[in-house]
Amino acid sequence: MSNRLVNETSPYLLQHADNPVDWWPWSPEAFAAARERGVPVLLSVGYSSCHWCHVMAHESFEDELAAAYMNEHFVNIKVDREERPDIDAVYMEAVQAATGQGGWPMTVFLTPDAEPFYFGTYFPPEPRHGMPSFMQVLEGVRGAWVGRPEEVAEVAQRIVRDLAGRQLDYGKAGRPGPEELGRALLGLTREYDAVRGGFGGAPKFPPSMVLEFLLRHHARTGSEGALQMAADTCEAMARGGIYDQLGGGFARYSVDREWVVPHFEKMLYDNALLCRVYAHLWRATGSDLARRVALETADFMVRELRTEQGGFASALDADSEEQGTGRHVEGAYYAWTPGELADVLGEEDGALAAAYFGVTDEGTFEHGKSVLQLPQDGPVVEGARIASIKERLLAARGARPAPGRDDKVVAAWNGLAVAALAECGAFFERPDLVERAIEAADLLVRVHMDGMARLARTSKDGRVGSNAGVLEDYGDVAEGFLTLASVTGEGVWLEFAGFLVDLVMARFTAEDGSLYDTAHDAEQLIRRPQDPTDTAAPSGWTAAAGALLSYAAHTGSQPHREAAERALAVVHALGPRAPRFIGHGLAVAEALVDGPREVAVVGHPEDPATAVLHRTALLGTAPGAVVAAGLPRAADGSGGEFPLLAERTLVRDLPTAYVCRHFVCARPTTEPVELADQLGVVHP
Repeated sequence: MSNRLVNETSPYLLQHADNPVDWWPWSPEAFAAARERGVPVLLSVGYSSCHWCHVMAHESFEDELAAAYMNEHFVNIKVDREERPDIDAVYMEAVQAATGQGGWPMTVFLTPDAEPFYFGTYFPPEPRHGMPSFMQVLEGVRGAWVGRPEEVAEVAQRIVRDLAGRQLDYGKAGRPGPEELGRALLGLTREYDAVRGGFGGAPKFPPSMVLEFLLRHHARTGSEGALQMAADTCEAMARGGIYDQLGGGFARYSVDREWVVPHFEKMLYDNALLCRVYAHLWRATGSDLARRVALETADFMVRELRTEQGGFASALDADSEEQGTGRHVEGAYYAWTPGELADVLGEEDGALAAAYFGVTDEGTFEHGKSVLQLPQDGPVVEGARIASIKERLLAARGARPAPGRDDKVVAAWNGLAVAALAECGAFFERPDLVERAIEAADLLVRVHMDGMARLARTSKDGRVGSNAGVLEDYGDVAEGFLTLASVTGEGVWLEFAGFLVDLVMARFTAEDGSLYDTAHDAEQLIRRPQDPTDTAAPSGWTAAAGALLSYAAHTGSQPHREAAERALAVVHALGPRAPRFIGHGLAVAEALVDGPREVAVVGHPEDPATAVLHRTALLGTAPGAVVAAGLPRAADGSGGEFPLLAERTLVRDLPTAYVCRHFVCARPTTEPVELADQLGVVHP
């Protein structure tokens, strides 16, 4: 059978379109049906590359008996958390408050008024490890709904009241300064894993935004400890199994503390953020490893995630079909045995590859297989030979059944990819990467942005989705456009960013300057989501604060600067207490404290001397510096495309750079070396 999901654009919802469950998408009609039938709603939230979502679907949602019970006693709603992060955030907050933990698949039972009264995540088909079976849960909820309706209503109302009482009050904290940033660094030092890199224990997630903060803190203060934590963590991840040693790109997280065995799904947001971090580590240190990983990750995104329309797909699955068995197994695409290496490479190169990549007879993963790593004590091998080995292994892996790809284009994550590819292209003189960034940005303007500059959250195959953009979409897309403006010297990207940050101020901002995740006129849920913490990607709150600050630096707009400072009060409050969970906010605060610096490079774009100054400016490590490059702008606004170029003149008719911060400008220079000194360029 097919259910109501058959016409959806979400790959995750389409995965469930043939379930025997009579699924509804989230809609007023679904709740009206529950009201009319007098039954509760079963809300199931997941995403297409979620391993346990697939497991529960196979065990329960494809089971005829379970589906029949669901259809008879519930209205069943399926939500893609990546399409509707607002719904996910509201109910995940309830799940975490009630159970102390959360995750996906998320299973929530609601009244027909969308009020939650019972929660869980994955439920097995039979009772195990103290967990009830899914059928036991369904029967228990049904029994309570029919036999104790007053109790269910009271629980639901109390949960909604409790959620409403969890209102944030960070508007009075004041802007973060050097003291708060120093205390945040101290907090991170306490949680740092000095042996293995990263923070905390297993599972261990790549701390991309915290690494960005550490690099910016080092650039502003000279802190060697901050740089060491960033560099050592980046090296440990790049040597570990969390990094794809053959194809580039990072998996979602490591199940162990040593970065050996990943959870194999590859997300666009992780790779965009980490690509940029490694590029910035190279900018700060000249590390060959950082340069290689940044470029390999950029090439991975272009090769495996780019869509026909020029955008970037959301994710690659963790699972794929295991050759010879037909079973879908996590990691089947990526893991190897020594025998498989020898089959591809021959005995001699196979043995060398096993030693080089840490592939053992016992295996580091399941069933005697190993995830490829680069052990510190591996053999030293001539570069051309390893390149040949990697090329042959990658070709052999390409013949395996590939993991599925979630082809929906998420606006926010594409904004992150635009920023990463634009900077990599500029740093490493790869104009093709800048072109890919421009094409993705063009798709965001053409498909995701309407005539009022409002963003849609997703598209697929060039067809725009029906869900409105949330705050992270506005913040991350604006960040992508602002980075593209700095890299290309094309002022139109600054203009588009301006439309988006203006909408943030008009539609997402509270009176105290705090920010909501959804617009003032968005669908009203049981609570308006408002979460400043950075998790796998920047929160909408801190992403928007960063875009507001950069736009203010480009334009001199005081209202945008003040909006950024008010939004960053949350970093003043949370940075010293929970630095791991507000890394992007801390990185933006570093830019605020440093200025950020404004760099104007005046000269003809075709002049090679202009290009040298422009690239030097982009290689500056000064936190959050903005760069405008192009022809000078006259006092009447004609000429150059950027406000920062207004009334800037050439010195001795040569391309000239101006560096300013806090309304004070350094001496204009025509010399790349002098400009590099002003901006902390480590190696031009």
